[in-house]
Amino acid sequence: MALMLKNARVIDPQVGLDEVCDILVRDGRIVEVGHNLTMEKGVERDLSGKVLVPGLVDIHVHLREPGGEQKEDIASGTRAAAHGGFTAVCAMPNTAPVIDNAMGVEYVKAVAAAKGKARVYVAGACSQGLKGETLSEMGDMVAHGASAFTDDGKGIQDAGMMRRVMDYASQFNRVVMVHAQDNGLVGDGQVNEGVASTRLGMLGWPAEGEEIEIARDIALCRLTGCPLHVQHVTTARGLDLVRAAKAEGLPVTCEVTPHHMFLTEDAITDEYQTCFKVNPPLRTAEDAAALVAGVADGTVDCIVTDHAPHTDWEKDREFELAPFGMTGLETSLGLVLTHLVNEGVIDFNRMVELMAVNPRQLMRDEPVKIEAGCVADFTVIDPKASWTVEAHDFYSRANNSGFIGARLVGRATDTYVGGYATMEDGVVVE
Repeated sequence: MALMLKNARVIDPQVGLDEVCDILVRDGRIVEVGHNLTMEKGVERDLSGKVLVPGLVDIHVHLREPGGEQKEDIASGTRAAAHGGFTAVCAMPNTAPVIDNAMGVEYVKAVAAAKGKARVYVAGACSQGLKGETLSEMGDMVAHGASAFTDDGKGIQDAGMMRRVMDYASQFNRVVMVHAQDNGLVGDGQVNEGVASTRLGMLGWPAEGEEIEIARDIALCRLTGCPLHVQHVTTARGLDLVRAAKAEGLPVTCEVTPHHMFLTEDAITDEYQTCFKVNPPLRTAEDAAALVAGVADGTVDCIVTDHAPHTDWEKDREFELAPFGMTGLETSLGLVLTHLVNEGVIDFNRMVELMAVNPRQLMRDEPVKIEAGCVADFTVIDPKASWTVEAHDFYSRANNSGFIGARLVGRATDTYVGGYATMEDGVVVE
């Protein structure tokens, strides 16, 4: 099929492009980028006033399938991704059963191919059953398409085990993505330790419970040479550790989430709203400001959502009984545009690096550039669209967002995967 996208402001820092132009696509790849292009037959869209960028990628998503389909499944999760402007996501392995072998990888790939509205990378578990005791079938998973490894949701507590994971992963040129959590310090912590835990009368989750494991894993990266990616950094000191590792020349990268940048522990009131219960917890205003600064200065490599859907009945319980997690696929881009791009903290080029270029590099995937020959994965944005986050607008099965009611400016209107629209004019294409 031929597709012509006309008159969009096309931005791609990979090729130094930022101008209004046309893109001709045929058979899933870009044929030509230029001005006043024509085609004999095909679908033509006028995108005047819109911004077109390489397709966005979220490398930290919980699709919940297999085993948690009551919360989300691959079909609903990838529809939420398309609605949020994402052309690809990386599925975390903490499912039931855990994705710790080739069969699990193949299952997710097969369902995504049959039902998905976005490309799905599969992260395999580092350890069998996420127990942190025995290596998973890492080599076999790589052979069947695993893009990275993580025991997300849990930190590997034993340093010797973590070394074995990194030694093994480095043989396959795969990054190890770590959920930095020292269980001995964190225990049953519910909220950030300090003012929030004291005010709310709840067990604290100290910043040191994250920072100590970040420091340990950076040391193991130095020892093994294995690429290390620190998931959802939340503290200023944690980010400083990553910054120092980068300055040393170590292959260390990191990510932050919109909720850790744009919400703080102060959001949790004496109503104990469980939509704000996340792991790691919302931190201080100073920590949030440090994360935003890290996005601006290049320390942060990716913005991700840690999209963690839960059913209403699971979240509608006492705070200490409710599960950790917040949805994010359908609000991430709008939040980034509103609070970072529109505020002049970063420009569109930096946004593309954080949400399209760097994530693909970490997944060891081919780059998507706006130039002839490249895969036609695009995100089209209306930078002036003003909208309110509302639960009934979600394609996700879950409503546990901490941003419901927020007023945002800027939103994806169209999403293209391999030259085919997965969302058009704000509506997911079925």
